Parts: sequence; C-alpha cells; structure tokens
Amino acid sequence: MDAVIIGAGLAGLACAEALTAHGWRTTLFDKGRNAGGRMSTRRVEAAGGPYAFDHGAQYFTARDPAFSAQVEQWQASGLAAPWPPAGEDAWVGTPGMDAPVAALAAAHDVRFSSHVMGLVRERGEWFVTLQGGGRQGPFAAVVIALPAEQALAFLGAHDLAMASRAIAGRSQPCWTVMAGFTEPLRIDEDVIREAGILAWAARNASKPGRSGPETWVLQAGGQWSAAHLERDAGEIAQRLLAELAEFCPGGLLPEPGYLTAHRWRYAMTSGAALGALWNPALRLGACGDWLLGPRVELAWLSGRQLAREMVRPADARVAAAAR
Repeated sequence: MDAVIIGAGLAGLACAEALTAHGWRTTLFDKGRNAGGRMSTRRVEAAGGPYAFDHGAQYFTARDPAFSAQVEQWQASGLAAPWPPAGEDAWVGTPGMDAPVAALAAAHDVRFSSHVMGLVRERGEWFVTLQGGGRQGPFAAVVIALPAEQALAFLGAHDLAMASRAIAGRSQPCWTVMAGFTEPLRIDEDVIREAGILAWAARNASKPGRSGPETWVLQAGGQWSAAHLERDAGEIAQRLLAELAEFCPGGLLPEPGYLTAHRWRYAMTSGAALGALWNPALRLGACGDWLLGPRVELAWLSGRQLAREMVRPADARVAAAAR
C-alpha cells in the first residue's frame, strides 16, 4: 500500500514509522522548510550569536510505556535528555528540540517546502495538488497530520463526520518571543510559569546539550494571545520582554542582541478522547494531538494509533465495531 501523509510533524512521522514497519510505502509532504513542526528549533546569526531557540513545545513527558521506550531509544542515540528545571519527568530534544523529529524524518521520504493545496479522489485513488500546480499520486490512502483548523480544509470535502470532529478540535494561539543576550541575565530561575501575561519563560540555554550565549523563550497565555493575535510582532516582543524584566534586579534588562516574536496560530488544543480518525471505505485518516490532548507524547500516540487502524484487517474492524 502507498500512503500519502500531509504534515511531517511528530504525529505524521510516527504514523509513517509504524506503517513502514508493516510494509507500507509512505510519502510525506510538509510546507515547512525542515523538520520540527511545533517541536521546531530556530537557529539565527545575530550580534553576539549564533543563537538557538526551542520556540514551540518547550519539553515533553513520557508516561505511556510505548512512548517511554521510544524516548529511551532517543536518549541512547543522543537525541533526548532530561531537563529537571521543567519537572521531574520533563525531557527535551538534544542538541535542539527538533532533534528527534529530524531523526525520524531522515528515515522517510519527506518533501519539505511542499505546500499541499488540494486533495482529489479519482477511481478509488488519491492525488494531492501542490502550490505552484504540481500534482502527485496516485496513493491508496491519505493521512491528514495537521492541526484541526488546517485538517478541516481537507476533511470537509470528503468526510463530513471527520470534519465535524475537526471543528470541535480548534486550538488556542500562542505568541512566542525569542530573546538572545550577549551576557547572562541576573535571574535565578531557569523556568518561570504563570507570571502576568507570561504563561511560560525559560532560559533556553539551560537545557542539556545547548551551547552558545544566553537565550530566553517567552510565551504568552492562550487568551491573551488570542486577544492580541493581529498586533505587530515587534510590539509583542517588547511587551513580553518587559514582563521578563520584572524578574531582573531593578527591572532592567541588557539590550538583546536578537529579538523577535513568532505567532503560533494553532498552538494549544483541548484534545479529545478519539485518538485518531479512520474511514476504511475512503482510506482517509487523521491524526494529531487535537485528537488526544496537548502533549508531544499524545501526538506520537495518535499517529501510532492511526497506523494500527490502517493495517488492521477489515474483518477485525467489523468485529470491533460489533462489540
């Protein structure tokens, strides 16, 4: 079987990994320039740099036995390590948060910088159309591994029941600020939670495997981000930086060598108890954290669950539905 997976974040790659283990061929398309998705690491050259920021997910936990085994493999390969300041069960990718995702992507046929604009079914087979007019296919099955808001655009044209699930799975946005300094900040804590409009602030350079100058990632809460979603990025950066300054002696920060804000439109989902969606008649499925909950681990589990549904014999699905 040939499957096309739209979205090469952790959920899509976990699905691809499991399908490949069962003999499927997978092709993944992602509009991003490289691996990471919401586990991205941004690396920039600027005054006093280079700087690196984990500007999406800040850490992940491993509570499910299968995911714990995966994290142990990442640790053994130098791709993950514990980060105690965020909690006893907190892990991060090393040397950047994107390391585990990049390693998974390297093992599969991933087409980055490929923006899928449309999904067409002809004579029982699937084709994708790309920005710029390209068309790829045929594929026997399709996996939509995108945030609910983006998945809706594809699901709505083919499966209204799935589309209704996506409508219910909408997420909150998050303004994230990345600030790099040429000198360490006089702040005792490496992690600050729920302080004013800051939902999170972390000394990125305190994470294991990091090198280079002082770097901080600041994230506003979902409600505040939604209320200020269309504000200028420079204004947002200064506003969140002022919140961080409250933790410095005298409320003063040195001038940052690098400062920018990133708007995550689809950041935090409430999740659902669905795990994954699969229509065996159409061979169309969806996976992602919006179908389980707002944790890296749950995105991985959702991708794996969808793969299990896809490879199950039809008679097994019928028996399960009858129960």
